Amino acid sequence: MPLRIIGVDPGLASSGWGVLEYAGQRTRYLAHGCIETLASQNHAERLLVIYNEIHAALDVWRPDEAAVEVLFFARNATSAIPVAESRGVLCMALAQAGLPVREFTPNEIKKAVSGVSTADKRQVQEMVRMILGLDEAPRPDHAADALAAAICAANSRIML
Repeated sequence: MPLRIIGVDPGLASSGWGVLEYAGQRTRYLAHGCIETLASQNHAERLLVIYNEIHAALDVWRPDEAAVEVLFFARNATSAIPVAESRGVLCMALAQAGLPVREFTPNEIKKAVSGVSTADKRQVQEMVRMILGLDEAPRPDHAADALAAAICAANSRIML
């Protein structure tokens, strides 16, 4: 029976999500999207938009588990806090839906899709396209990163 995995790439202005099915070391693309908020919106309203839209995706795609990127911010705490808040809202929604949430570092995700932990955004997008057999690289890059997180979760199941 296939396992449905949703990957999530948190952000305040743009949070990506992507869903795939994993069965017997095979992955099949189902959908991806991006939750956009406006800088002109109140901060709490932006978080509410993220919460409501991830719930809508969960209701449609009914995943069995989730994969989320662990945040690393070495320099700019000002931008880290809103992204961390977005990540918190997303993780809460995933947990509320009863999903086990697996966390992966950016380097683990990049290595899972490209073979190297130093891959750039374009390399990740292209490898996601190739792995999932898509005609075009998923856009925007936040959605490609979310699909990459889901691929990482699927690949790590081989080791389980």
